[in-house]
Amino acid sequence: MKKSKLLTVVVLLAFFATSAVAQTAEAVVQANQAAMGDFPREGTLRVQYAVEVSGLKGTATYTIDLATGGFVDELDTDPLSSATGFDGKTPWMREISGVPVRQEGGDRIRVATNEAYRNANLWWRTDRGGAQLSYVGREKADGRQLDHLAVTPKNSTRFDAWFDADSHLLVRTAEPQMFFKTQELYDDYRRFDDVMLAGSRQLDSGSGPSNIQKMKVTSVTHEPARPSTAFARPATPPRGGELVDGAVTDAVPFRLLNNHVYVEARVNGQGPYTFIVDTGGHTLFSPRVVKEAGLESVGQSESSGSGEKTKTTGFARYREIAIGKARLRDQVGFTIEIYEPSIEGIHVDGMIGFEYFSRFAVRLDYGARTMTTMDFAHFDPKGAGIAVPFKFYDHLPQVPGTVDGVPAVFDIDTGSRSELDATAPFVARHKLRDKYSKGVTAITGWGVGGPSRSYVARVRAVTFDTIKVDDVVINLSAAKGGSFSDANYDGNIGSGFLKRFAVSFDYPNQTLYLRRLSPQPPDVGRFDRSGMWINAAAGAYEIKSIAANSPAAAAGLAEGDLITTLNGQPAVAEHLSDARTMLRELPAGTEVAVTYKRGGSEQQTQLRLRDQI
Repeated sequence: MKKSKLLTVVVLLAFFATSAVAQTAEAVVQANQAAMGDFPREGTLRVQYAVEVSGLKGTATYTIDLATGGFVDELDTDPLSSATGFDGKTPWMREISGVPVRQEGGDRIRVATNEAYRNANLWWRTDRGGAQLSYVGREKADGRQLDHLAVTPKNSTRFDAWFDADSHLLVRTAEPQMFFKTQELYDDYRRFDDVMLAGSRQLDSGSGPSNIQKMKVTSVTHEPARPSTAFARPATPPRGGELVDGAVTDAVPFRLLNNHVYVEARVNGQGPYTFIVDTGGHTLFSPRVVKEAGLESVGQSESSGSGEKTKTTGFARYREIAIGKARLRDQVGFTIEIYEPSIEGIHVDGMIGFEYFSRFAVRLDYGARTMTTMDFAHFDPKGAGIAVPFKFYDHLPQVPGTVDGVPAVFDIDTGSRSELDATAPFVARHKLRDKYSKGVTAITGWGVGGPSRSYVARVRAVTFDTIKVDDVVINLSAAKGGSFSDANYDGNIGSGFLKRFAVSFDYPNQTLYLRRLSPQPPDVGRFDRSGMWINAAAGAYEIKSIAANSPAAAAGLAEGDLITTLNGQPAVAEHLSDARTMLRELPAGTEVAVTYKRGGSEQQTQLRLRDQI
């Protein structure tokens, strides 16, 4: 009896001792350090992995400064090759077309700082590397007990880390990045020479199962320390872009449809095709172009945009994209159905975006409806207008500004049809729904992620740098997913705003120029006066959404109705943009005759336009 009681006491003491160890963050990281053994604290660690991601296979190479955590992470999965890096000051990204870009907007510096903290195991230091560590608790996952820590490095934001309570090895980290919830899993720990490492890693970007990066160690080397410059952004100039026939500048016309810029392009000599010009996008090819230009689409990824849904994409290497005298050559584009014809009223065959703007200076003159492409050496900013410096957030230019005096950070996105979209976190933080009580909830856009629905209102003024624009239509997002749920920027300035200017982009010098147009387009500062969102259908415009208490609702129209004539004009898909513009431009009080079909029967009504905001 005494022996049994003694054994019970010993077991309880052991339990409480184990629990006590797990109750402090310091104990957890000390146990982790002991479990990792004599892990090197200086020099360069170079780890190569076999990797699978997006239906592609290849290699990933991580080069790490063990003292500072500086890094270069390279991914090579034919046909894709990309990299990210951090020298302790400035993070950078080399995107798939080979252009290395400083990443100083959004959360990019904080994300790089957190990765460097983990790389150098700074939590082992007596001062915890200047970070705040707290013990969240013990949790059970996959049959294991895990100790959960919250870690906030100096000048950064929180990430979370879970350690196996028995082995004390790190098994998972998680943090928000952009508008995704990312996590990394670590498994199969073993020694590679003198280094204890997870032999298996999974990086889940939060953008979909197909984008989970699965890695297995193939080689590990511990090398002498390298200078910080080894981890800095490469100075390699971008290749694969030129103007032909001795030209240093070339202007082509563009169509402005639904506030989107469209130019004519040829791919591998085939075409012409209709390409959208989007500073917020990448090179995209529709299935039609893939087939006709003889492209081979490989792999599978998931893409997202302003909407809350995702679309599946592939990747294709192309020989040439020709726009006027400009050429993009021997690069990789994404293959995806960009817009269904119903959304724009036309077939959208492709997109040019960051890859184009990073190789040429580009001026979009919304007044003359021309896109002028220049080589950087001959770009003269004289007469281009007010110079506005910007930072890159991923591949988007980002500028600081204000909305009615409230400080904000804006993305510059020619691919957006709106004037200004305010992100959901910005709206919530400043209680903008309460501030702008006169508004309407409506569909305000339709992109890769599907329809975007916002509360639309009007602000007195938007500024950035020395530029001020009065009377701006703002879409107050309530998105739970997609780019408008991102807390790392506050608003998206689209072509609806930019068409007041001739806009020039100088990506290498991270500067855009704005020259105000006079007169301005008649529909700037105006929102749809009908209260309905229409898409193209066969011989009709289909009503996809009706705003509550709107003119369309008062006229007896309903979602699903097929408009066959609008204001005396037949509904033609190619004229969808004109119809939408008319419903903004016609004065309030105008009576618009509508003929529509519902349930097979044709009906008529009068739509009396009214300002909704």
